[in-house]
Amino acid sequence: MSTRPISMSKLHAILRLKYSAKLSHREIARSLNISPGTVANYVKKANELGLNQWPLPEDKQHGTFLNTKIRDFSTRQKRYPTPDWLTINKDLKQHKHLTLQLVFDELREEVGEPYYSYSHFCRAYREWLGKQRLSMRQHHKGGEKLFVDYCGPTLTITCPTTQETRTAQVFVAVLGASNYTYAEATYSQQLEDWVMSHARCFAFLGGVPELVIPDNLKSAVSKPCRYEPDLNPTYHQLAEYYNVAVIPARPYKPKDKSKAEVGVQIVERWIMARLRNQTFYSLAHLNQEIAKLLDVMNNKVMKQYQQSRKQLFDMVDKSALKPLPEKPYHYTQIKTVRVHIDYHVEIEKHYYSVPYQWVKKQLRAHITNQLVQLYHDDTLIAQHPRSHRLGGHTTQPHHMPLAHQKQHEQSPINLRSWALSIGKYTHQVVELQLSGRRHPEHAYRVCLGLLSLAKTYSKERLEQACYRAIVMNTTTLKSIKQMLKKGLDQQPLPTQQTEPEKPITHSNIRGTQYYH
Repeated sequence: MSTRPISMSKLHAILRLKYSAKLSHREIARSLNISPGTVANYVKKANELGLNQWPLPEDKQHGTFLNTKIRDFSTRQKRYPTPDWLTINKDLKQHKHLTLQLVFDELREEVGEPYYSYSHFCRAYREWLGKQRLSMRQHHKGGEKLFVDYCGPTLTITCPTTQETRTAQVFVAVLGASNYTYAEATYSQQLEDWVMSHARCFAFLGGVPELVIPDNLKSAVSKPCRYEPDLNPTYHQLAEYYNVAVIPARPYKPKDKSKAEVGVQIVERWIMARLRNQTFYSLAHLNQEIAKLLDVMNNKVMKQYQQSRKQLFDMVDKSALKPLPEKPYHYTQIKTVRVHIDYHVEIEKHYYSVPYQWVKKQLRAHITNQLVQLYHDDTLIAQHPRSHRLGGHTTQPHHMPLAHQKQHEQSPINLRSWALSIGKYTHQVVELQLSGRRHPEHAYRVCLGLLSLAKTYSKERLEQACYRAIVMNTTTLKSIKQMLKKGLDQQPLPTQQTEPEKPITHSNIRGTQYYH
């Protein structure tokens, strides 16, 4: 079986986690949603090429080198699928006449020869059965694991003016070795709140652990799986920035994150219960009170250890944590976008250009408050300043085909100059078109269509049609075209017939004297 091809970003992650984070192949595999054998094969190939360091040498960082030297190799390995022992065990319990021999024969027919021997199959089943209902006590090294989760209950924030209430979620993080705990309130469990809670937690700890163990909530895991979950791309980018591996807990396996479960329970009892009768008028006010109680909780002596969480943290975890990055983390949303036929991508109802060669392709957008960057694999295709103008367009001229660039060169100055060469009324219509649109670029094509009518009907007729359009307040391109087509520009303007007002007399009309 050939080694499964992986993306360039995962290849970088393998080398980073192996040589910088010093993780085992199995830990890297769990973090990146690939098999340990795949990790071993790529690491072996990288060692053969002398790429046993991180960051990579400058002459070997280029994507083409890594793609040709590492990604495009394959090895053959023999591996049988692991039977679903849980399903087999349930079937054996439900059907008393079912035997292991029959189950083995059915699996061998499904998989095909060669397969496990029957004796090996029975031995493996007995070993699996003997491990059920056993609980292994986990031993945590200093600075190794950080368990993160949300509390089930919520807290309430009240608007001081309208008295409307809003719920706040409580984020909890617990270090495995010392039980040192961090907690804060956010308005939601959405992606930005989830990611930035991690960043603030790392700043609170003053360092970064080797592993982060989250639950399978949607902000962390885009594809839940018991063995190979896929991380949300934005969450994965946070992990790369802090050089930390993320290994989500298995679904429905609370023992994988028992530290977080206990930490959540303690925060609910020690902090949230004490705040239940208080009224908070802002999220900042709530977090100030949480921080005070959190400090008390971390400094309280634990009976089991005869030391506080803070003392254990200073002794065990603090020196083992990796240093924080030099620059603070800025939230970066990552999403997949498709290039439209007009060589723009849509991000939050604003449109950004890319080189026209990428039309109909899928790109990966990195979105911050200041910048939008668009990538294909690990190659930067385009970047723009972030704009929050709904319906607007941010276009770089060199992204356009040559024919479109020539059209774009028709700036408002050129259009006004062209209109003046025809006449003052034509210039007034062009000015109305440019000033009447939210974005002048949207009027360029209309103005070009209007001015080109001079070639079809002559400048004099276009000027007369524009005069008629201004007088009649119908300055759209369509109405001016109709005037020229029907020859109305050569007809006199209709005169308004007005009759003097006649007095109205009626028995129900009281007149002004009635109110005196």
